[in-house]
Amino acid sequence: MTLLKYIVLFIVYQTVVSIKYEPNWDSLDTRPLPQWYDQAKLGIFIHFGVFSVPSFDHVPAWFWKYWHDKSDMNSVEFMKKNYPPRFTYQDFAAEFTAEFFNAEEWAEIFNASGAKYAVLTTKHCDGFTLWPSRTSFNWNSNSTGPKRDIVGEFSAALRKKSSLKVGLYHCLQEWFNPLYLKDKESNYTGQEYVKLKVQPALYELINNYKPEVLWSDLCELKGPAEYYKSQEFLAWLYNESPVKDTVVTNDRWCATCFCKHGGYFTCADKFNPGVVQKHKFEGGLTVDRDAWAYRRNVQLSNFLSAHDIISNLVSIVSCGGNMILDVGPTKEGKITPIFEERLRQLGQWLRCNGEGIYSTVPWSHQKDTTTRYVWYTMKKTDEKMVYAVVLSWPQNNTLTLGAPITSTNTIVTMLGYPEKFQWTTTAGAQGLNITIPNISWNKLPCQWAWTFKLTNIQN
Repeated sequence: MTLLKYIVLFIVYQTVVSIKYEPNWDSLDTRPLPQWYDQAKLGIFIHFGVFSVPSFDHVPAWFWKYWHDKSDMNSVEFMKKNYPPRFTYQDFAAEFTAEFFNAEEWAEIFNASGAKYAVLTTKHCDGFTLWPSRTSFNWNSNSTGPKRDIVGEFSAALRKKSSLKVGLYHCLQEWFNPLYLKDKESNYTGQEYVKLKVQPALYELINNYKPEVLWSDLCELKGPAEYYKSQEFLAWLYNESPVKDTVVTNDRWCATCFCKHGGYFTCADKFNPGVVQKHKFEGGLTVDRDAWAYRRNVQLSNFLSAHDIISNLVSIVSCGGNMILDVGPTKEGKITPIFEERLRQLGQWLRCNGEGIYSTVPWSHQKDTTTRYVWYTMKKTDEKMVYAVVLSWPQNNTLTLGAPITSTNTIVTMLGYPEKFQWTTTAGAQGLNITIPNISWNKLPCQWAWTFKLTNIQN
């Protein structure tokens, strides 16, 4: 290497390491996402806490709010029938036992799902922390209930027993915290709650557990970024924290931040736009279609099928997003068999079709122009490869694709299947008909959806 090249590389290196983000959105929003996140495509969300004890009705993580405000009479009647009149939400903490919580078992299940990161709720809107936080005296998992550092065990197990990156969820607000209510009453001009609770807790999580994903949230769309000191914290996170080079975070840092500021966008719960997005996004999905946390009164019909989950994953990735799939453990810390089965089914499919998911980018088309239930992704290496994920097996042994423009060198294969497929052009310059031979069911490479790989196409 010449001296000039050394000098150029040194200047580039110095420029990169000298970047300092200022505590304002104009600066913070210029930070590029670490590459690993865009390549990952799939994460797991885990809603676990005191709300896992009542684990009732359609929004179990919000049980205390609905019961307290009497905004959901099902919750009110449930408490009247099953608990004494003076029973409080805090009394549930003693029943949050987590005696079957085995973080290494969780790590193995999540790893088998094909996910690349997992995000645990460290503190939801009830304020209960799953780590021995100095800002949550006696209202944390180490002081009551399981008397364990759930966050610590979770983080250590992911790093020891899986290849997943550690993600931690933290809610900036607490429904009934007197300090928060006082600040709210002042129209967020006071910051006592933020100074004594929010900021110390965030620094604890980052310094003690070093997560690669920090998933921020709000219980209600209220409060500016200046109140939460969000920009000040993110500047520290990006400039000085122990995870400054690898951490990613989302957009829920103030009432007006959603889909506008932060790292990747979540925009709304279960965001799935169906069209390509200009900014990296993450779409959420719950295995129990109606709830983020475990609920004891769930019905079999409420659970998504493996096909449902794969369909959502493919559509989200095709549009440039990641999908985060939620499961809810029981109060004992078990991931129940139906949740585990769905995760393992997803992993089984990804072991065959992951080439068309991981590290892909959106193609010029997301959906096919002729055949329904076909989504596209693309990968660029030495040559461009386009993947057509077919969510419904083609009828009459022919798959017609309207979007690709073929060349004389176009090759069609199916991931997991050893032979090439014959094809012909459709009428006009664009599209092709793929002839599918009679394949016995036990020779198909996978269930639920199939990925056709197209190489040497013109568009």
